[in-house]
Amino acid sequence: MISSIHDYCDRWCERCTLTSHCAIFEPQDEISRDPRNRDMRNGRFWRNLFDILHSTQDMVREMAEAHGIDLDADDFEAAEAEEAAEEARREAADSHECARAAKAYSRRAQQWLDAADALLAEKERELQQVARLELPGRNPREEAATIRDAIDIVGWYHHLICTKLHRALWGEAGEIPAGLEDEPKDSDGSAKVALLGMDRSIAAWGALRDHFPERANEILDILINLDRLRRRTEKEFPDARTFVRPGFDEGV
Repeated sequence: MISSIHDYCDRWCERCTLTSHCAIFEPQDEISRDPRNRDMRNGRFWRNLFDILHSTQDMVREMAEAHGIDLDADDFEAAEAEEAAEEARREAADSHECARAAKAYSRRAQQWLDAADALLAEKERELQQVARLELPGRNPREEAATIRDAIDIVGWYHHLICTKLHRALWGEAGEIPAGLEDEPKDSDGSAKVALLGMDRSIAAWGALRDHFPERANEILDILINLDRLRRRTEKEFPDARTFVRPGFDEGV
């Protein structure tokens, strides 16, 4: 197992090459789908959680005593102030130009996918015709696979880009300023995942533009806006590209 590998992944387990090193990956095989096995696994889960609860309570008490913290003291004002600060961070992240651009891209991508049924049906008929005629220089099976993969990539990442970018912006507001600590920033890790999603989405849109020349201008407009978002994100998080994600960016 690689510690924290799932903190900076894209949650696309079906396409991941490191599931054997991930503690939260659950293969959807026949054993895991068996209700009896699931019940037994869930029973173990809750028993283990109960054991962890007791050990955690002991740890909290010990740490509180070591730091002179009274666990019985009421400190609701501090909690309310912290909640207000968290809300301010969320609002700042929501209103950031990167977050707004990411949401606009996500809406645009979803609209394109929702309206693509007729386009894809026509392409399917075309490829079937190509296969029947055995036209030279065409590989309909490969073309269909490329289109399917591109659609999957666009569909998967347009939500994830928003989510990871929002987490990066929200986290950035509460982090220690650069230069005052040496640890990698979680905001950079989240921003890197968003950037990788943008990279892959740009490649996917490029493939779709090649296969649907009649929609070239529309797709080009999407590409331009997505590339602008990528450049703005890189400017906002200049260290994101060099962030080392456990497992993915280092030898396994």
